Amino acid sequence: MKIKSILVSQPAPNESSPYLEIAKKEKIKIDFRPFIHVQGVDAKELRTQKIDLTQYTGIIFTSKNAVDHYFRLAEEMRFAVPDSMRYICQSEAIANYLQKHIVYRKRKISFGEKNFSDLSPLFKKHPSEKYLLPSSDILTPEIPRVLDAANLDWTRAIMYKTVASDLTDINVKEYDMLVFFSPQGIKSLGINFPNFKQEETKIAVFGSTTQAAAEEAGLTVNVMAPSKETPSMTMAIEKYIRSINK
Repeated sequence: MKIKSILVSQPAPNESSPYLEIAKKEKIKIDFRPFIHVQGVDAKELRTQKIDLTQYTGIIFTSKNAVDHYFRLAEEMRFAVPDSMRYICQSEAIANYLQKHIVYRKRKISFGEKNFSDLSPLFKKHPSEKYLLPSSDILTPEIPRVLDAANLDWTRAIMYKTVASDLTDINVKEYDMLVFFSPQGIKSLGINFPNFKQEETKIAVFGSTTQAAAEEAGLTVNVMAPSKETPSMTMAIEKYIRSINK
Protein backbone atom coordinates (compact mmCIF):
# COMPACT_ATOMS: atom_id res chain seq x y z
CA MET A 1 0.00 0.00 0.00
CA LYS A 2 1.37 3.38 -1.02
CA ILE A 3 1.72 6.14 1.57
CA LYS A 4 -0.41 9.11 0.56
CA SER A 5 -1.19 10.69 3.93
CA ILE A 6 0.65 10.97 7.27
CA LEU A 7 -0.45 12.23 10.69
CA VAL A 8 2.41 13.48 12.89
CA SER A 9 1.56 13.58 16.60
CA GLN A 10 3.23 16.97 17.15
CA PRO A 11 2.31 20.65 16.69
CA ALA A 12 2.62 22.04 13.17
CA PRO A 13 6.22 23.14 12.45
CA ASN A 14 7.46 26.33 10.86
CA GLU A 15 7.66 26.84 7.11
CA SER A 16 11.19 25.47 6.76
CA SER A 17 10.35 22.04 8.23
CA PRO A 18 11.78 18.91 6.56
CA TYR A 19 8.26 17.41 6.79
CA LEU A 20 6.94 20.04 4.40
CA GLU A 21 9.84 19.30 2.04
CA ILE A 22 8.91 15.61 2.04
CA ALA A 23 5.23 16.42 1.40
CA LYS A 24 6.18 18.54 -1.59
CA LYS A 25 8.83 16.18 -2.96
CA GLU A 26 6.87 12.95 -2.55
CA LYS A 27 3.46 14.53 -3.32
CA ILE A 28 1.84 13.34 -0.10
CA LYS A 29 -0.35 14.97 2.56
CA ILE A 30 1.18 15.51 6.03
CA ASP A 31 -0.99 16.77 8.89
CA PHE A 32 0.09 17.67 12.44
CA ARG A 33 -1.82 17.25 15.68
CA PRO A 34 -0.38 17.07 19.23
CA PHE A 35 -1.57 13.83 20.87
CA ILE A 36 -0.49 15.05 24.32
CA HIS A 37 -0.24 18.36 26.18
CA VAL A 38 1.16 19.66 29.46
CA GLN A 39 -1.20 20.54 32.30
CA GLY A 40 0.02 22.36 35.41
CA VAL A 41 -0.84 21.22 38.93
CA ASP A 42 -2.28 23.80 41.33
CA ALA A 43 -0.92 25.01 44.68
CA LYS A 44 -3.23 22.68 46.61
CA GLU A 45 -1.90 19.64 44.77
CA LEU A 46 1.69 20.79 45.32
CA ARG A 47 1.05 21.10 49.07
CA THR A 48 -0.19 17.49 49.18
CA GLN A 49 3.36 16.57 48.09
CA LYS A 50 4.57 18.38 51.25
CA ILE A 51 6.51 20.93 49.20
CA ASP A 52 7.37 24.24 50.89
CA LEU A 53 9.10 26.47 48.32
CA THR A 54 10.75 28.54 51.05
CA GLN A 55 12.87 25.57 52.17
CA TYR A 56 15.07 25.33 49.05
CA THR A 57 18.25 27.21 48.17
CA GLY A 58 18.74 25.73 44.70
CA ILE A 59 16.55 24.75 41.74
CA ILE A 60 17.41 22.15 39.09
CA PHE A 61 15.71 22.83 35.76
CA THR A 62 15.56 20.12 33.07
CA SER A 63 13.15 21.87 30.68
CA LYS A 64 11.47 25.16 29.81
CA ASN A 65 8.18 23.68 31.05
CA ALA A 66 9.78 23.16 34.47
CA VAL A 67 10.88 26.83 34.51
CA ASP A 68 7.41 28.15 33.62
CA HIS A 69 5.54 25.97 36.10
CA TYR A 70 7.94 26.66 38.98
CA PHE A 71 7.51 30.43 38.64
CA ARG A 72 3.76 30.06 38.03
CA LEU A 73 3.36 28.15 41.30
CA ALA A 74 5.70 30.51 43.17
CA GLU A 75 3.42 33.39 42.15
CA GLU A 76 0.27 31.40 42.97
CA MET A 77 1.67 30.63 46.45
CA ARG A 78 2.87 34.23 46.92
CA PHE A 79 6.48 33.11 47.25
CA ALA A 80 8.99 35.77 46.24
CA VAL A 81 11.92 33.82 44.79
CA PRO A 82 15.04 35.28 46.48
CA ASP A 83 17.92 36.75 44.48
CA SER A 84 20.22 34.33 46.32
CA MET A 85 18.58 31.26 44.69
CA ARG A 86 21.00 29.01 42.81
CA TYR A 87 19.84 27.72 39.42
CA ILE A 88 21.35 24.68 37.73
CA CYS A 89 20.01 24.13 34.22
CA GLN A 90 20.45 21.10 31.99
CA SER A 91 21.37 23.25 28.97
CA GLU A 92 22.31 26.79 28.02
CA ALA A 93 18.97 27.20 26.21
CA ILE A 94 17.09 26.52 29.47
CA ALA A 95 19.40 28.89 31.37
CA ASN A 96 18.75 31.66 28.82
CA TYR A 97 15.01 30.97 29.07
CA LEU A 98 15.17 31.95 32.76
CA GLN A 99 15.32 35.57 31.59
CA LYS A 100 11.58 35.32 30.97
CA HIS A 101 11.12 35.24 34.76
CA ILE A 102 14.19 36.79 36.41
CA VAL A 103 16.81 39.47 35.85
CA TYR A 104 19.65 37.30 34.58
CA ARG A 105 22.58 39.41 35.79
CA LYS A 106 24.11 38.81 39.21
CA ARG A 107 22.23 35.52 39.66
CA LYS A 108 23.77 32.16 40.51
CA ILE A 109 23.13 30.38 37.20
CA SER A 110 25.05 27.36 35.88
CA PHE A 111 24.28 25.03 33.00
CA GLY A 112 25.46 21.79 31.44
CA GLU A 113 26.19 20.76 27.87
CA LYS A 114 23.11 18.71 26.98
CA ASN A 115 22.56 15.50 28.97
CA PHE A 116 21.60 15.45 32.64
CA SER A 117 24.78 13.54 33.53
CA ASP A 118 26.77 16.57 32.26
CA LEU A 119 25.64 18.39 35.42
CA SER A 120 27.68 16.15 37.75
CA PRO A 121 30.68 18.56 37.90
CA LEU A 122 28.30 21.42 38.84
CA PHE A 123 26.81 19.35 41.66
CA LYS A 124 30.32 18.65 42.96
CA LYS A 125 31.02 22.38 42.85
CA HIS A 126 27.82 23.27 44.74
CA PRO A 127 27.07 20.26 46.99
CA SER A 128 25.66 22.06 50.02
CA GLU A 129 22.48 23.58 48.55
CA LYS A 130 19.06 22.16 49.33
CA TYR A 131 17.77 21.45 45.82
CA LEU A 132 14.25 21.33 44.39
CA LEU A 133 13.65 19.46 41.13
CA PRO A 134 10.46 20.72 39.43
CA SER A 135 9.31 17.94 37.10
CA SER A 136 6.42 16.38 35.25
CA ASP A 137 4.75 13.18 36.41
CA ILE A 138 7.17 11.31 34.13
CA LEU A 139 10.84 11.31 35.17
CA THR A 140 13.77 9.83 33.28
CA PRO A 141 15.44 7.20 35.54
CA GLU A 142 18.85 8.78 34.86
CA ILE A 143 17.91 11.96 36.78
CA PRO A 144 17.48 10.50 40.32
CA ARG A 145 20.46 8.22 39.64
CA VAL A 146 22.77 11.18 38.93
CA LEU A 147 21.41 13.22 41.86
CA ASP A 148 21.79 10.36 44.34
CA ALA A 149 25.31 9.61 43.08
CA ALA A 150 26.21 13.25 43.81
CA ASN A 151 24.97 12.83 47.44
CA LEU A 152 22.76 15.90 47.18
CA ASP A 153 19.92 16.96 49.43
CA TRP A 154 17.21 17.07 46.77
CA THR A 155 13.43 16.81 46.49
CA ARG A 156 11.27 16.18 43.47
CA ALA A 157 8.15 18.33 42.99
CA ILE A 158 5.62 17.26 40.36
CA MET A 159 4.51 20.64 39.00
CA TYR A 160 2.94 19.58 35.69
CA LYS A 161 1.59 16.47 34.03
CA THR A 162 1.57 15.10 30.50
CA VAL A 163 -2.02 14.28 29.57
CA ALA A 164 -3.81 12.97 26.48
CA SER A 165 -5.30 15.62 24.19
CA ASP A 166 -8.87 15.29 22.91
CA LEU A 167 -8.60 13.89 19.37
CA THR A 168 -12.17 12.70 18.90
CA ASP A 169 -12.75 15.20 16.06
CA ILE A 170 -10.27 13.44 13.76
CA ASN A 171 -10.42 10.10 11.94
CA VAL A 172 -7.03 8.39 12.31
CA LYS A 173 -8.05 5.71 9.82
CA GLU A 174 -7.93 8.36 7.08
CA TYR A 175 -4.13 8.32 7.38
CA ASP A 176 -1.76 5.75 5.92
CA MET A 177 0.88 6.44 8.59
CA LEU A 178 0.85 7.65 12.20
CA VAL A 179 4.05 9.11 13.69
CA PHE A 180 4.83 8.98 17.43
CA PHE A 181 7.59 10.45 19.60
CA SER A 182 6.77 9.27 23.13
CA PRO A 183 5.06 6.45 25.06
CA GLN A 184 2.47 9.06 26.14
CA GLY A 185 1.56 9.63 22.47
CA ILE A 186 0.92 5.89 22.07
CA LYS A 187 -1.17 5.93 25.26
CA SER A 188 -3.21 8.87 23.91
CA LEU A 189 -4.01 6.86 20.77
CA GLY A 190 -5.48 4.12 22.97
CA ILE A 191 -7.45 6.59 25.12
CA ASN A 192 -8.93 8.48 22.17
CA PHE A 193 -9.49 5.49 19.91
CA PRO A 194 -10.04 2.42 22.11
CA ASN A 195 -11.31 0.41 19.13
CA PHE A 196 -8.37 1.31 16.86
CA LYS A 197 -7.09 -1.61 14.79
CA GLN A 198 -3.83 -1.07 12.92
CA GLU A 199 -4.60 -3.20 9.86
CA GLU A 200 -2.93 -1.40 6.90
CA THR A 201 -1.93 1.70 8.90
CA LYS A 202 1.84 2.12 9.18
CA ILE A 203 3.33 3.14 12.53
CA ALA A 204 6.51 5.25 12.81
CA VAL A 205 8.18 5.75 16.20
CA PHE A 206 11.10 7.74 17.55
CA GLY A 207 13.16 6.17 20.34
CA SER A 208 13.32 2.75 21.95
CA THR A 209 10.88 3.62 24.77
CA THR A 210 8.25 4.70 22.21
CA GLN A 211 8.89 1.50 20.25
CA ALA A 212 8.42 -0.59 23.41
CA ALA A 213 5.15 1.23 24.24
CA ALA A 214 3.85 0.70 20.69
CA GLU A 215 4.64 -3.02 20.74
CA GLU A 216 3.14 -3.36 24.22
CA ALA A 217 -0.05 -1.79 22.82
CA GLY A 218 -0.12 -4.50 20.15
CA LEU A 219 1.08 -2.28 17.31
CA THR A 220 3.54 -3.30 14.60
CA VAL A 221 6.31 -0.72 14.16
CA ASN A 222 7.08 -0.13 10.47
CA VAL A 223 9.44 2.84 10.73
CA MET A 224 12.01 3.29 13.51
CA ALA A 225 14.31 6.23 14.23
CA PRO A 226 16.95 7.12 15.12
CA SER A 227 19.36 4.74 13.46
CA LYS A 228 22.84 5.06 11.94
CA GLU A 229 21.34 5.39 8.47
CA THR A 230 18.43 7.64 9.48
CA PRO A 231 19.24 9.72 12.61
CA SER A 232 16.06 11.81 12.25
CA MET A 233 12.41 10.85 11.94
CA THR A 234 12.02 12.75 8.67
CA MET A 235 14.93 10.85 7.11
CA ALA A 236 13.45 7.52 8.24
CA ILE A 237 10.00 8.41 6.86
CA GLU A 238 11.41 9.61 3.54
CA LYS A 239 13.44 6.43 3.11
CA TYR A 240 10.40 4.27 3.87
CA ILE A 241 8.13 6.22 1.50
CA ARG A 242 10.63 5.92 -1.34
CA SER A 243 10.88 2.15 -0.85
CA ILE A 244 7.11 1.57 -0.63
CA ASN A 245 5.86 4.18 -3.13
CA LYS A 246 7.99 2.98 -6.03
